[in-house]
Formats: sequence, structure tokens, C-alpha cells
Amino acid sequence: MLGVHKSPDEKRHQFRASLFDSSLLQLPGAISPLCAKLIEQKGFQGFYISGAVLSADLGLPDIGLTTATEVTDRGRQISQATNLPSLLDADTGFGEPSNVGRTINALEDAGISACHIEDQLMPKRCGHLDNKSLVSIKDMQLKIRAAHLSRRYNTFTLIARTDARGVEGLDAAIDRAKAYVDAGAEAIFPDALIDEHDFEAFRKAVDVPLIANMTEFGKTKLLSKAALESLGYNAVLYPVTMLRLAMKAMEAGLDAILAEGTQVSLLEEMQHRSDLYTLLNYPAYGTYDKTITNFKVGGETSLVLS
Repeated sequence: MLGVHKSPDEKRHQFRASLFDSSLLQLPGAISPLCAKLIEQKGFQGFYISGAVLSADLGLPDIGLTTATEVTDRGRQISQATNLPSLLDADTGFGEPSNVGRTINALEDAGISACHIEDQLMPKRCGHLDNKSLVSIKDMQLKIRAAHLSRRYNTFTLIARTDARGVEGLDAAIDRAKAYVDAGAEAIFPDALIDEHDFEAFRKAVDVPLIANMTEFGKTKLLSKAALESLGYNAVLYPVTMLRLAMKAMEAGLDAILAEGTQVSLLEEMQHRSDLYTLLNYPAYGTYDKTITNFKVGGETSLVLS
């Protein structure tokens, strides 16, 4: 809509340039198109579309219950709201290698800039939960290869996520990452690393861009931007941060309304109507409407078609 002028391919170029840049690419999780617009307004260079958030938004746990269609459609809505590039969580690719290839094409058509595919077996689990099972290295390589061959835009970035740290150990996770790069992954997302030692070991062993996950209440020590930059990481995700902030604020608001019978005490905690209208670019839509309907023929208003 108004204010969004970059094409999907321009966004894909932007993501790749930022991923290979010397500074750390910070990607907050966008829980909605409106949230994505706020992330853009605040000056971030991109955003993340989390599978855990999409599942939660549907009232479901993050165990692979969402479908490729649901994820693609929501990804399209969020990615089209801004000029920023988007990285989307494609879970296990929604099937076998041929299904993964079709998923990649759907995400390209939806305007997504990049995606990651993980090496879990179904039913999958959040990367910071226990009792996960992994596919074989060969099977994951086949999925990555299918994604690579199916991709129609070389600017669409293919990222492999490995959950092996908590299942097979650090060394095995690194071995898997190297095998995934050999199969065509352009970047690696090692999930549920523990501390600086893990991050440093991965950086020393793997020579493609690395993505850190700074999710709250999980297995990973929360590291600052400066710390991750010093460790040589290329991007960092804050996947569920916005959802957790929003849900906590909503809990407090609902409790106050129940207890007090009014929302008056909450006004200072709310985004003001005027700030929301600014974020939505209300004035520009008013101008746009006038330019459509200001052409008159025979005294009657007519639509301007060109």
C-alpha cells in the first residue's frame, strides 16, 4: 500500500547485502503487519517471521501443526506491509524434498526475502525444548538441494537451521552445518547454543553467515549486539519478544478492567490514537482518495484511471 515502494527482489537484494555486511543485522519478530510497520518506523533493517509466533497466534503449540498455506499467507501479509526484507521460519519445509521445493516457490511468490529450514523430524519441537529428533544428514541435504534447485531467484537466501546442539552435541551440530553448506545452504542458524563458547566454536568452524537466536527463557544465554558482533555473527533474531511484550501488556490490561470496571488507569500504557494513525499513514490515504475522485466530467465526479 502507500509508502511501500520496494519490490520483493529489491528486498531480497537488501537482505543479502545486510547479511554479508560487517555489522550485525538485528531482526525482531514481527507478529503482524502492523508490528512490522513499527519495526520499520524504529529503524531496524529487517524482521523475522517466527513459526512459533504464527502457531501461537492460531492458538496452537509450536509442534508443526501449521500448514504451508497458513504460513505462506501470513508471511505474505506481513512482508508486504513494509519496505524491509523478511526472514521466515519454514519449519521442516512442510514435507519431503519435492514439497520443500514447492514451499520455496510459494515463499518467493509471497515476497519473502529468505527462509530457514530445520533438521527436525515430525512432530517437531521448539528449538529450546527437549525430546527433539533429527533427520539424517543425508535427508536434510536432499531438502536443501531441492530448495536450491527449485529457487527461481538467486537473491532469495536459503538458510539451514540445525537443532543438533541439544540432541547430538556441539561437534555433531558443527558437522551437520558443514554438510548443509555443502548441499547449498548459504547461511547457518545453529539453534539453542548455550553460551559464548558454543557461538565461538561455530564461528571458527563454519565460514558462511551465522544467525544467532536470542529468544527469552530458553537454553541460550542472552548476548548483546556488541557481544555477537565480537563473536563474528551476521544476524540475530528476537523471534517471540514482541509477542511476549504484547501478551504481558494485554494480561495487565484485562486484569485492570476486571478489577476496576474501566480502562482509565491504562491510558498512559497505551499507544495513542494519533501515534497509531501516524504509523498507518492516515493522511496519505486521505490525499490518495482525493486524487482518485477529483476528476469531473459533466459536473459529476468520476474515477481517475490514469
